[in-house]
Amino acid sequence: MKPLLALAFGLCAATPVLAATDIETVETPGGFTAWLVQEPSIPFTSLEIRFRGGTSLDPEGKEGATNLMVGLLEEGAGDYDARGFAEARDALAAEFSYDSSPDTVSVSARFLTENRDAAVDLLRESLIEPSFSETAIERVRQQVLTSVRSDAKDPDAIADARFDELVFGDHPYANHTHGTVDSVTALTRDDLVAAHDAALARDRVYIAAAGDISPEELSSLIDELLGDLPETGAPLPEDVEVSTEAGTTVVPFDTPQSVAVFGHAGIKRDDPDFFPAYVMNTILGGGGFEARLMKEVREKRGLTYGVYSYLAPMDHAELYLGRVASANDRIAEAVSVIRDEWAKMAEDGVTQEELDQAKTYLTGAYPLRFDGNGPIARILVGMQLDGLTPDYVNTRNDKVEAVTLDDINRVAARLMKPDALRFVVVGQPEGLDETPG
Repeated sequence: MKPLLALAFGLCAATPVLAATDIETVETPGGFTAWLVQEPSIPFTSLEIRFRGGTSLDPEGKEGATNLMVGLLEEGAGDYDARGFAEARDALAAEFSYDSSPDTVSVSARFLTENRDAAVDLLRESLIEPSFSETAIERVRQQVLTSVRSDAKDPDAIADARFDELVFGDHPYANHTHGTVDSVTALTRDDLVAAHDAALARDRVYIAAAGDISPEELSSLIDELLGDLPETGAPLPEDVEVSTEAGTTVVPFDTPQSVAVFGHAGIKRDDPDFFPAYVMNTILGGGGFEARLMKEVREKRGLTYGVYSYLAPMDHAELYLGRVASANDRIAEAVSVIRDEWAKMAEDGVTQEELDQAKTYLTGAYPLRFDGNGPIARILVGMQLDGLTPDYVNTRNDKVEAVTLDDINRVAARLMKPDALRFVVVGQPEGLDETPG
């Protein structure tokens, strides 16, 4: 990283948290909408772009196309080959990153004010005119294949993949985001061009920025950067209803420690009960060492170094998930304790003391997320994807504080499903029999 940019990025951590509350909506002449937090005290800007769709857009038989395409965006664009693009970016002291998930393609950029125009021009070429040269395709393909083969030997990745297969069946969410050895090997340049046009389109883009840029400057930047994208992308997948049965799926794997992924159907992000569910999960498994699962599984019994649970509302499905790892001769006990705590939460809910403690934790930790231009821009674009309004940053803690004991206990009875809690265990677990489901 260039010294000047490193200094700017380091200083951005000192940006006042309150700056995150002043969110401006920018409507561009080209028809885009963006959210902006201005912070002119440090001469750089963070820009976050999300395209809804992600790897779930991969056609059948071409799994991994979106992931490989995204990996090639900085491997040559316009008149630049891969090395030339990297040298041009570094000469501008800019940072670009590209990533994909089942629901999104993500583009992140950070650039100095003095180099803004040139940095945006270069970023535009990577989004609008990626080269997809055969040399770059083969180089990145081999990197992806290495990752795919590595995942096939990783208990955590195996557990995730098996759980997704059980839950999602033939829905695209069941596909590995990186694809398979066969599917990635077979991908052609035409497949990658098609994946680019399917995923990077105007009808599914979300934009946020934070830093030294005015609304007028951001408006012009966005139209220049994204105006030549295709108008529409590929159709999004259908929603899928999650259905599980209580039990355990064992995937044999030669390792001294078993990994378990567990869960069942969750709750939508826009459900009126989301905040009670969120606070409830903080108490159960999302609140670090103070969470029930950590106390019962780790502190009282020493069965694991870590166990946690979390709500996972996706675009087309909702899950309530958790993860734990334990020695092969102790994983059965860990699973049993988790099942017991799941059932206790469903039946008994939480105490007022636990609720008060969770509220203090959640409301105190929230402002700490706004610790610089980059995190602020990421939060803003995430809010847009979740369908929230700009005033959410000012009202979020109020929503947490408004959760009552009756709310949580009602939602616990609704959301917690001990009779649907499915475990996928990868390893050589002792005393843990596989059950259908």
